[in-house]
This record gives sequence, C-alpha cells and structure tokens, in this order.
Amino acid sequence: MVIPAVLLFATFHTFPALQGIYYSFTNWNGISVAYDFVGFKNYIHLFKDKVVLDSYKFTFSFAVMATVLVNAISLLVAIGLNAKIKGRNFFRAIYFLPNVLGVLIVGFIFNFFFTNILPKMGEQLDIDFLMVNILGSEKYAWVGILLVVVWQACAFNIILYLAGLQTVSGELYEASGLDGANAWQQFWKITFPMIAPFFTINMVLSMKNFLMVFDQIVAMTGGGPGHSTTSIALLIYKGGFQGGEFAFQSANAVIYFILIMLVSIFQLKILQKREVDM
Repeated sequence: MVIPAVLLFATFHTFPALQGIYYSFTNWNGISVAYDFVGFKNYIHLFKDKVVLDSYKFTFSFAVMATVLVNAISLLVAIGLNAKIKGRNFFRAIYFLPNVLGVLIVGFIFNFFFTNILPKMGEQLDIDFLMVNILGSEKYAWVGILLVVVWQACAFNIILYLAGLQTVSGELYEASGLDGANAWQQFWKITFPMIAPFFTINMVLSMKNFLMVFDQIVAMTGGGPGHSTTSIALLIYKGGFQGGEFAFQSANAVIYFILIMLVSIFQLKILQKREVDM
C-alpha cells in the first residue's frame, strides 16, 4: 500500500511542483507550445513589479492582524466555554458552526450583506458610515474581509484551545486559590503556560492559513477595488491562469512558498523557546 501511495503523491503533488519550478525559469504563457529559457529574469522582475509588491504588503498585513485577532478572541471564548456555565455544550456547538460552512458560500452571503442589507439599515437608522458599501471602498474593503475571515476562523481555534484547557488540572486552580491568587494570576501563571503548545500550534496554523487567503477574497471583492485586496494567492491564480503570466507567477509561487516556510520555522523556533522559558 505504501508504494502506490508514494506514486500517487509524487504524480499529483511532487511532479507538478517540480514542473512549476522548471517553468519559472522560462517565458511560457501557459498556452503556447514554444517557450524560451530566461534564467532568473522572472525572479528579478518580481521585485520591480508594483502590483506584486502591493499584494505582498497587503497579504502580510492582513495575515498578522487576522492571526492576532483570531487567537485573542478564540482564547477568550474558549475560557468562557470551559467554565461551568448552563448550556455549555449548546454554546460549544453554536461557536463551532461557522467551521462547517463552506468558505465561498459564507463569502457570498457576507458580500450580499455588506452590499445590500447593511447600507439599507444605515439609511433607515440614518447612520452615515453604514450607508456606504465598504467592499466598494479601496480604503476599507479589507476590513469587511477581515471581519468575515476572523469570524469563521475562530471556530476551529476555539476547539483547539478548549482541548488544551481541558488538560489543565482543576487541583492547580484550587491550590492557587488557597494561596490567594486572583483570576488574572491564575490565567497568566497556570492556564497560559499549560496550554502553551496549543498556542504555538494555533499561531503557526493561523499565520500559514491567512498568508494563503484566497476564497473569501474571491467571493467578496475579487481582489478589488483596483488591486487593494489582491492577496498573493489570488494574484498567482489570476496572472497564471487568466493573464498569460504562467512562468512569471510560477516564480512568484516559488518565492512565496519559501517565505511561508521561513515564517513558519521562525514562529516555531520563537514560540517553542517561549514554551521552554515558561
């Protein structure tokens, strides 16, 4: 069973990846039969292309904000759902619900909400900033995408944090309570160090996923207005498959793969060192 699995993986994953690296050194447009070898020309032009540089700036800014928000909100909600409250299982199911919804479907629903429902509500309530469709604003379209992405991504992270919180022994809280520790001291000295491995996993997975943001942007703005919400993944897709830039965007994909790998390794090293220090 191992050999067929390896062959299938190599055929549908490794070989296309190597093929993409090869094409990144050519001028192939994705359609024509003939193409030339151009060396590192595509890689050099990447650093001179304003659209590419803007998409990197947008994607990294978006990923950092989304990672921080998702993990802060998820941890707070998980602590609340781990407490002894009435209807705890019901609320856990409600908070997990966004995770089972299709990303594109959610994106189209919120597109309709921001475009049609929210402006009408603003008109009826006479609130100026609600009257404007933020997805049509070059300055604020990213805010709408960020809200949707954070809302949907929190569901999975809450489950991971809940799993971590349930590994913390209640005896530790009882002992610290007898010593006079308040709620913040119990969180900072007991809860947070005990769930540090879960925090590390959530931070790394969140950052990696948000750096690859694609579906929500396709459904909500298509990368616009202009190029204001064009992520790198969307730029690679559009340029490679619709814009005749297959080789150029293959070079972009190679660079981006290396960057994501370096960011993930950096995060793991920093966060795992922090776990040891705790």
